Amino acid sequence: MSQEISDVTRAKRKNLVGLATVFHSWWSRRHGHAPPTSDTDARPLLPEQQAGPRAGVLWRMRTTVKDEPGSLAALCTALAGRQVDILSLQTHPLAVGTVDEFLLRAPGELEASELTRVVAAAGGADTWIERADAHDLVDAPTRVLGLAARTALDAAELPLALRQLVGRCTIRQTPAVAVGGGRAPEGVPVEGVLEDTVMRLRAPEGGVITVERPYLPFTPTEFARARALVELDARLGPRLPHGHDVLTLPEGNDITVRRADTRDLEAAKEMHERCSARTLGLRYHGPVGDADRYLNHLLNPRFGRTLAVQNASGRIVGLGHLLWDGDETEVALLVEDKWQRRGVGAELLRRLVGMALAAGCESVYAVTQASNTGMVAAMRGLGVPLDYQIEEGTLVITARLDVDARVITRAEAP
Repeated sequence: MSQEISDVTRAKRKNLVGLATVFHSWWSRRHGHAPPTSDTDARPLLPEQQAGPRAGVLWRMRTTVKDEPGSLAALCTALAGRQVDILSLQTHPLAVGTVDEFLLRAPGELEASELTRVVAAAGGADTWIERADAHDLVDAPTRVLGLAARTALDAAELPLALRQLVGRCTIRQTPAVAVGGGRAPEGVPVEGVLEDTVMRLRAPEGGVITVERPYLPFTPTEFARARALVELDARLGPRLPHGHDVLTLPEGNDITVRRADTRDLEAAKEMHERCSARTLGLRYHGPVGDADRYLNHLLNPRFGRTLAVQNASGRIVGLGHLLWDGDETEVALLVEDKWQRRGVGAELLRRLVGMALAAGCESVYAVTQASNTGMVAAMRGLGVPLDYQIEEGTLVITARLDVDARVITRAEAP
């Protein structure tokens, strides 16, 4: 069984029969990225980026120059000649040459293509440029420390921190043992492997973390930073934020919502045993006989975040998963039969979507069956634009979050 994350939406929409098929497609997702190729590809401008005599437009630019005296000075002089202000500069030494990464403020009328020509005339090669925003104004050491602090508080932050560390990329993690059996993935040495646009790191709990950025090669400096972040995560071990919320349902029952991980495996299995075959079938899109074999991966914070709902006696009665799926994010819910239609699923979904928003996700999708009216109603209750696609009885609902999503309450889960 393939463990890579690739083409999940296509696979799930074509043939979701049985739990094994679902997870085969989920773990086989993989996307490629193309770099911005023109000014029309750039991100929308924030108010502070609008063209003007003082503010200008923010750009992130990376170019390779010769490793010899005066090369960087020539480049800076050329930029100054076009009234381009250099806000920050990082250097990434290579075996041959040096990669210089700039944060620039340029006049609004100066387009990316013209900036590239200016840099090329000054000796820069393999230039890459994209629009920046106010978040990029933080210096590199502060940004790296912030990512380390987030990772230290929550093991689920590692994939997100890696993505913010190196920019747009695809991150896949393959476990040390194949899901549902099968051949285990090949390992990597302790020091990791850097291969141009791909770096592979040994995951803290075993397996491999693969980071790929096809449009821009990684530098040794970026590789060292990513490796240090993974090493920090490994040293800290399993951890979750400690908070939890106690809520009162409309009918008067109190529930507790908290983060969950693999330490909740046995309690999650017990909840599965209390669920009817129909409930499990709606969740896993087919006959279910061994769902607990996959719970260890669903609860693993490396692949996303899980919220658990407990009743007053401490029994888990609902689970909600936010699953990192390459460039996309999946939401999935399972609520014990006796607790359905009480608002538990809607509460879980609102919190999961709030977490996706906080993580910078532009959309989330849910894969279910057209007959699952509860999931459809919960998605509609979010109050955001929805896309529906149905194939062979499988319904994929995509919620677009790249809009004003303030209607979604309780964005921060415990």
